Amino acid sequence: MEIGNHTILTEFILLGLSSDPKWQLILFGIFLMLYLITLSGNMTLVILIRIDSHLHTPMYFFIGNLSFLDFWYTSVYTPRILATCISEDKRMSLAGCGAQLFFSCVVAYTECYLLAVMAYDRHMAICNPLLYSSSMSPSLFCVALVIGSCVGGVINSLTHTTGLLKLSFCGPNVIRHFFCDLPPLLKLSCSDTSMNELLLLIFSGIIALITFMTVMISYIFIVAAILRIRSAAGRHKAFSTCASHLTVVTLFYGSISFSYIQPSSQYSLEQEKVASVFYTIVIPMLNPLIYSLRNKDVKNALLKAFQKLFP
Repeated sequence: MEIGNHTILTEFILLGLSSDPKWQLILFGIFLMLYLITLSGNMTLVILIRIDSHLHTPMYFFIGNLSFLDFWYTSVYTPRILATCISEDKRMSLAGCGAQLFFSCVVAYTECYLLAVMAYDRHMAICNPLLYSSSMSPSLFCVALVIGSCVGGVINSLTHTTGLLKLSFCGPNVIRHFFCDLPPLLKLSCSDTSMNELLLLIFSGIIALITFMTVMISYIFIVAAILRIRSAAGRHKAFSTCASHLTVVTLFYGSISFSYIQPSSQYSLEQEKVASVFYTIVIPMLNPLIYSLRNKDVKNALLKAFQKLFP
C-alpha cells in the first residue's frame, strides 16, 4: 500500500539464524530435537505433580505452573524457527508479527512474575515455617498468585504490542532474526520510536528490577535463616530446596538482560540472537531437568510412575 512517496509494509521477511541451506538443515534437526525434549520434559513434570499426592504442595504447584508456562514459552518461537529453516517462503504478515510479539511478551513477563512468586514461597517456607501452612497452603491464594502473574504479563504485553501497531513501516522489511522481536522491529519503523524504546527500557527494566530484587531480598532472608540452623543436615536440606530455583533465576535473568535491558545505541543483533536462542529454547528445556535432577521427591515420583507403567 502506498501513501505519498512511501510504501506501507504489510509483511516482513524473517531471515532466521543462517542463510546457508546446509546450516539451515542442521539447525532444523537441532531445534526439532530440543523442542521435543522441552515439550516432553515439561509435560512429564506437570503430569507427575498432578498425579503424585506427595507433590501436592505449594512449591510443586508453582513448579508445575512454571513447566506448563515453559511448554507454551518454547511453542511461541520454535515452530516458526523450524518453518524458517526448511521453507523458502520466509514471509510473515504484520498481524502475524504482532501476534507473535504479544504472546512472546506474555510468557516472558509472566515468567518474571512467577519466578518472584516462587522465591516468596521459599522465603515463607524457610523463614516462617510455622506460618507457612496457614499463609501459603490455601489453594485459592496460590492460584491467585499464578493468575496475578499471568494478568501482569498480559498487561505489559498489551502495552508493547499496542505501541508497535501504531507505528508505520515503509522501509526495508527484512528482519535479521528468527522471530518478531521488538528491538529489530523498531529498527525497521519509519515512525518516531523513541516512546516505544522508552517503554521497552522502562517496563523491562522496572519489572526485571522489581522481580529480581524480590528474589534477591527473599534469598538474603533465606540464607540468614539457614545459617541459624544448627544441624548440617538441616542446612543442606534447606539449601537444596532453593538451589534449583536460584539456578533457573540466574539463567533466565542473565540471558534476557542481554536482549532488553540496554540502550538502543548499544544494541547488538548478533548478541541478541545468541541470548534469544538461550532464553527461548535452551532455558525452557533445562528447567524441568534442573528441577527433576536436583529434587529427590520428583525423582521418586518419576520412579514410581515408571514402575506402574512397566511393572
